[in-house]
Amino acid sequence: MKRGIRKVVIAGGGTAGWVAACALTHQFRDLLEVTLVESEQIGTVGVGESTIPTIRTFHRLLGIDEREFMSSVAASFKLSISFENWLRPGQRYIHPFGLTGLGTWACEFHHFWLDSLRRGMTSELGDFCLETVASRVDRFSLPGHQVGGAQQWSTRWTNQGMAPERLEVNYAYHFDAGLYAAYMRERAERQGLVRIEGKIQQVRQHPGTGYVEALVLENGTVLEGDLFIDCTGGRAVLSEQALGTGYEDWNHWLPSNRAVALQTEADGPAVPYTRAIAHEAGWHWKIALQHRIGCGIVFSDAHMSDDAATARLLAENPAKPLRDPWIIPFRTGRRRKAWNKNVIALGLASGFIEPLESTSIHLTLSGVARLLKLFPADGIDESMVQRYNDISRAEMEHVRDFIILHYHLNQRDEPMWRQVRHMELPADLAHRIQMFRDRAHVLQGEDELFRIDSWTHCMLGQGVVPTTHHPLTRALPDDAMQRLFDGIRQPIERTVAAMPSHQQFLDSYCKAPPSAWELMYERARAHARVTGTIAGVDGGLAR
Repeated sequence: MKRGIRKVVIAGGGTAGWVAACALTHQFRDLLEVTLVESEQIGTVGVGESTIPTIRTFHRLLGIDEREFMSSVAASFKLSISFENWLRPGQRYIHPFGLTGLGTWACEFHHFWLDSLRRGMTSELGDFCLETVASRVDRFSLPGHQVGGAQQWSTRWTNQGMAPERLEVNYAYHFDAGLYAAYMRERAERQGLVRIEGKIQQVRQHPGTGYVEALVLENGTVLEGDLFIDCTGGRAVLSEQALGTGYEDWNHWLPSNRAVALQTEADGPAVPYTRAIAHEAGWHWKIALQHRIGCGIVFSDAHMSDDAATARLLAENPAKPLRDPWIIPFRTGRRRKAWNKNVIALGLASGFIEPLESTSIHLTLSGVARLLKLFPADGIDESMVQRYNDISRAEMEHVRDFIILHYHLNQRDEPMWRQVRHMELPADLAHRIQMFRDRAHVLQGEDELFRIDSWTHCMLGQGVVPTTHHPLTRALPDDAMQRLFDGIRQPIERTVAAMPSHQQFLDSYCKAPPSAWELMYERARAHARVTGTIAGVDGGLAR
């Protein structure tokens, strides 16, 4: 007989735990008893500072006010990702969040752009995307918000013509992960969540079914529940240690397996994009928040040592450190079942894909949203469990393939890059690349995260040159094509020219108070006291 779900226990805090807690208490406030157990003695990874636009939809679901949220977590805006040195040293391209150009039902805009190159016209694909053009000059604004008296608007076009529409720019956020968890915690506790401090000593299971019945803490407290959410990070205390779910390793496709992270004082105005800079054994991220820079080196330990990675990170980020750099080992892959028995794994407990396309927080939010839609209030049905797991697997594999694309399509000469250039690809990814190479065709499935524009910008940026493109583009006369391009590009140029700088807009729209900064500094000091996971040349960084 099925058992109804009334008590939900969340094991672990961090971003995953507190996002789940905030969502469940908001949506099921009077229907569920939600408890979260975490220990201040267990550090969190705390690196997830970059997001994608789907987070805004999730925040609207929870009724979060954007300005108040951004001020609380010292957030900045994000329009794109700047990929530097990925194809080869010295080369750069931008992966924007916005729409590019104006296409037709049968023929996307990039086909027209490719045909314009055939005709001898000169432009870059990014010239036709508002978010790319604004990223190039570090500008930002929102519709209807005025800075210095000038009204700002973003540009989109209809299939009926080339007149601009007043629609929103597509953007995401950079923020401090610890402040974000604290912000979600405050909301969840206001909504009735009970937080318990303690370490899990034992996971008590039903002797017949193996379902988790309770968590036993070190102080003897017993937390009984009907549904458990595992947010214990890579340890996966419930999903793996108790249930033995199993893990699918993807290291043969994505060889990076370590990172060293650092936080420094801001070294200039905040820019509205994430920087992802390839190096000989991986890549370097750099993310500008309102009050600091988050940066780190992702690398393969088969091609670079911890000390070498740390030395490189410090040399390339000379601004004053706010804390010592710390090493983060990781194992790329996924838990074989995100939902196993009455345990749902979220965040690092469900798997890990390096944050090259800023998908870590998205995958957590997506898992929580999926749980809300399929919530087993009247008891767990295996059909719903299978549906949850099928979607989770497909989503993770889709993100994995998009990350592999960046590694595989390169012209670099270092050993790691030669290895990934010649490796055998997942079949679906190999097919996607070949379709684009043959005829510039891009596929986007119904539930897929990355859009046609995302695949297009990244494959072109990574050096894939299509042999040909859609024949319909040849029917457009030169003068009509020029009018089309001018009608798209010129409003973008005017709009961006009228925008304030990204830093000016932040200061007027959502400037964080000093109290937010002090909370972040205290977190950094507490992390060093509690976890001791300090990295540095020869094992330590002089204070």
